[in-house]
Formats: sequence, structure tokens, C-alpha cells
Amino acid sequence: MVSGQESKWRSKAEALEAEVLQLRQKLLLSRIYSGSFKSGDPSSLLQAQEPRSSENTSAPLEDSGCDLSCEQRSDLSEMPWHSVESCTPTPFPPLPIGKSHPAAPENPLSSHMRFLQHLLELKNLTDSGSLKTDFSHLENDSSTVSDSVFQLLDGLITFYRKPKLPFSRFWTEAVDTLARLISDGNLSNHILKKCSKKLEEFEKTLLQVILRTSHINRFQVQHYVSQSLVTLGRCSLLRKSIISLLLSEVNSFTDDLGSINQVQASYDATRYENVFSVFWVLEQLLQKETEEGNISSIGHEDQEIKKFLQKHDETIFQLSDAFPLFTFYLWRLGILLNSVEVEISENNSLP
Repeated sequence: MVSGQESKWRSKAEALEAEVLQLRQKLLLSRIYSGSFKSGDPSSLLQAQEPRSSENTSAPLEDSGCDLSCEQRSDLSEMPWHSVESCTPTPFPPLPIGKSHPAAPENPLSSHMRFLQHLLELKNLTDSGSLKTDFSHLENDSSTVSDSVFQLLDGLITFYRKPKLPFSRFWTEAVDTLARLISDGNLSNHILKKCSKKLEEFEKTLLQVILRTSHINRFQVQHYVSQSLVTLGRCSLLRKSIISLLLSEVNSFTDDLGSINQVQASYDATRYENVFSVFWVLEQLLQKETEEGNISSIGHEDQEIKKFLQKHDETIFQLSDAFPLFTFYLWRLGILLNSVEVEISENNSLP
């Protein structure tokens, strides 16, 4: 009886905490809005277009060779990936300050994401000069932002631990919103102070989903999860940790394959297939790193990069006969990492 009562109290306390956080979100936005109206340009807040709801919209599935219903079949090229692959903010209507619409029952995170999206849009309008706002309130109440991000991360981790098909676009938009928040120099300082451990947990959760998924439609799940990792990694503040995390898994699996090859033992075919998604993510992030010229951020001091490059040639020589496709991807990854090392050396030699 005591245990059951405690569970009810805990649930009630969590509900009240969520309600308080929503009130804090509305209060913070109302203060920023009031500064906008005083500047004499309230119409700037109403320029955005009405978006389609992402909460109940499912992303199309690619054909994995399994029999899917007609409603689920769709050409992947028709999917608007711009919201996932870029850090460009999408327009949305202003948050109603007086009376908020309740979040959909199946997606209690929608209120947090809506608040964070509105905050980003206000900052973008302010930074571009389209709107004059007073963001001093944000400095004084930064915990509202970090608490909202923490709750969003908590929900993302819960979902991605057991992702379900078809994927709702809500989740890809949530990852994109998270990436844009951390890309913002001012907001990231407040977020990382509280949420750095939670971000690491989320990155590890995404990696484990890629590696451990074994059901017949796993390639569809891996596609969306891999894209989420790429979206996070497009933010330079997160890229180094993600690259190091993925390389750690590649190094570990390479060592396992080397041991298996020596004794001619059997290996985990599912893990072998899944690691190619890790290769793909790494290639995307390393290419992004060289494009942006931020090569020094993942320099040769990283232990996983050092380990990979030190054993690279020897590993390819030992495994090329037994695992030709795997060693081909190792070779490609080595080229990208070596190009980064060369550019670092050239930069260090400049006067």
C-alpha cells in the first residue's frame, strides 16, 4: 500500500513539475515578446507561415525487401530531408502566450520543442536585425532553457531505445531543433552546463540502436538513426565527441575481427552488417569537418584517431582476404582521417 501510494505521489509530482516548467516557458517568452512590442515592430513575430503538424506525421519508409502495406510504400526521394540535414530554422507560428494548446497525449514533448523552436526563431530574427528583442531575460532565466532541453533529451532517449516504425517526423525535427540550439553560441553555454552528460547518453543510445538492432526491418531504423547522428554531428561542438565515440566502436570491432581471423572462428554477422552504418556516419562527419575547415577540433591528440591510424595499414593487410568489403571501408576512412592529419600539420607549420 505504501509503495503504491508513493508511486501515485511521484506521478503527481512529475505532472506538477511539467506544468511549472511550461509556465516558466510561457513567462520567459512573454517577457521577450513584450520587449519586441515595445520596439514598435510586433508584426515581425507574425511573418512565419503555419507549419504542418509533425507530431502525427510519419516519415516514409524505404523498401527493405520486406512486404509492406501500400500506405507504407513511398519513394525516399520524396521525403523533405532539409529539416534533418541542415541547421536552417523552419518557420512556425508564434506561441500563444495567453492560452496554450495542450500537447498531444501521445507526444508530451511537443510543448518543450515548440518553446525551443520559438526561442530559436526570435533569436534568428534578432540576430538578422529584423526584430529588436531584449534577451537579457534569457541570461537571468537560463535554467528554463536548459530544463526544457533536458526534458526533450530525456524523451528522445526513451524513444530511440525502442524506436518504432513508421518514424514520426516529430523525432527528426526534435533532433534538428536540438542541434540548432547547441549551434547557437549563447544558448549552448547554458545548455551544456546542465545537459552535457545527457547529450553523451543520447549519442551512445543512437550508436547502440545502430549496432544492436537485429530485426528484419533494421535497415530502415538504422537509416533514420544514422541521419540523426549526422544531424547532431553537423554542430561543431558535438562533432568531436561523436567521431571519437564512433571510432571507438570501429577500433573495437576491428580488434575482434582480427582475433576471429587468427583462429578461423565464426563472427556476429549482424554486428558486421551494422557497422557499415557507422562507417557512413563517420564519412559524413569527417567530410563536414574538412568542408568547414575545423580540422583542428579533432586533431591527432584524440586517442581513438591515433589508435586507428597506427594500426590502419597492418589491419588492412591482415583482414583484406577474409573481409574485403570491411577493409575497403577502413581504407576510405583512413584516407579521410589522413587528409585531416595532413591539413593539421600544414596549418601548424605556417608562421
